[in-house]
Amino acid sequence: MKNILVATDFSNNAYCALFYATKLLASQSCTFHILNTYSELTISSGKTLPVLGIKKYLKQLETESQEKITHIKHKIVLDNENPLHTFNTISLKGDLVDIIEQKVKELSIDLITMGNKGLTETADIFFGSNSIKVANNIKECPLLAIPGEMDFHPPKEIAFVTDLRKNCDQKTLAPLLYISSLSKASIRVVHVHEQHILNTTQEANRKQLEEALSSLGHSFQWIRNFDDKAKVIDVFLEKLKVDMYAMVHEKRSLFEKLTREPIVKDLSMYSDIPFLILPPLA
Repeated sequence: MKNILVATDFSNNAYCALFYATKLLASQSCTFHILNTYSELTISSGKTLPVLGIKKYLKQLETESQEKITHIKHKIVLDNENPLHTFNTISLKGDLVDIIEQKVKELSIDLITMGNKGLTETADIFFGSNSIKVANNIKECPLLAIPGEMDFHPPKEIAFVTDLRKNCDQKTLAPLLYISSLSKASIRVVHVHEQHILNTTQEANRKQLEEALSSLGHSFQWIRNFDDKAKVIDVFLEKLKVDMYAMVHEKRSLFEKLTREPIVKDLSMYSDIPFLILPPLA
């Protein structure tokens, strides 16, 4: 991974995502592109959207964005102190998802990183509205969502959550395998099942997955699905004591079922553990 795009709204969570990424990739030579976007709908902290003077307001937002993102760059350079890392800043007017999609192609981005909660989101909101929008629209690049202010620990146990309804080849799993290789993390495949026996497709997918993970320490964990899939997975991940969890973003998949519910309360899974979202199969 050579090019990392880090979206920021200047919240502590966003900075935590940037810092986490620099520590995760501490041994790698790479460039971090720090992105902030603003528009007519952006409301600065402690201010209200003006009825008149939109052009003047946008100019003010542009200045604030450039000043704050420059400050972020200086701060991470001091906090990171890694000669292998380079930092660029991008401050643009426009929609966050549209600009990320543009920059992923333009800069050959290998990984998007962002916080799972921003300045305006409450602790009870599942994942983050911006993170969900990016995950749902950027299909060619993995997304690593980082929870609120947390200390970095090299991941030693990574859970890969799947219902085995879609095949996972080497290309799909490449970002997960790469991240696990950085700290020699073990992969714990967590299969959420509704039937005691895998059907023919699931069994074929399990074998393909096992082959893809053959070079790494890995294991398979079976958990029975109940009505609240999120709660079942949360309890299980807490039991496993994993440092990160991953899913493939597919339509009509487990990921979609979980993210369809807008509010999930008191789930440590979504507030304490980094979440790697793998792009769907081409």
